[in-house]
Amino acid sequence: MAQATTQQLSGPKEFGALSFLWRLIASAVLVVATYNPTGYSYFHWVRNAPSGTGLGPEHFVAGMVLVIGWVILLIATQRSLGTLGLALGVALLGGIVWLFVDIGWLSLSSVSAITWIVLVCLSVLLSIGLSWSHVWRRITGQYEVDDDD
Repeated sequence: MAQATTQQLSGPKEFGALSFLWRLIASAVLVVATYNPTGYSYFHWVRNAPSGTGLGPEHFVAGMVLVIGWVILLIATQRSLGTLGLALGVALLGGIVWLFVDIGWLSLSSVSAITWIVLVCLSVLLSIGLSWSHVWRRITGQYEVDDDD
């Protein structure tokens, strides 16, 4: 019986690079579907609706799917990283962007370029938040458990 409990806690698959990649893709899809500078996003769809067929139930349903996705990712990230972890993550990503601009790998010459950099950084931060509990367990051997009592 103890062996079954141990297997249930560790799960059949260990966390790895592919697990992080899937979290990064999911975060990026949510972020880019909500807004991006190409003009093909939920933001643009809703903004242009009054001049077309108007707002309808499809806008509401798509918006609710996005809100649910954002709530799940933001709560998971906040609980996993905490306020200090979020601040450190933002500072690290900002420093990486600054480094890449300084060595010439990134250009901040247009609003579109800056927007894409912010969207990528937000996706990375959310995926780190979704993955941090697994990384923490691998580093320390400790499980993170929410105690809301």
